[in-house]
Amino acid sequence: MAEPTEVLRALWDVDEATQAAVELEHAAPAKVCKRTQGMTFDGFAEPGTDLREAWRDRLAREGKLGTGETIRDLVLGRDA
Repeated sequence: MAEPTEVLRALWDVDEATQAAVELEHAAPAKVCKRTQGMTFDGFAEPGTDLREAWRDRLAREGKLGTGETIRDLVLGRDA
């Protein structure tokens, strides 16, 4: 026999999922930004190459590739 708390948790989980579905159903439709509507990544990388690798290469060339620091390191410094 199921424990009462397990039954209640199962009911709450179903209720929360139902509520989330209702909220999503009634949410405003997503708007498309007219400036980015026709944007593609065509020409960003050579055909047949990996887009992720091309993006990393570009970030590295521009000196923007992550250093592996965490947000905490950026805010408090590495020594904190």
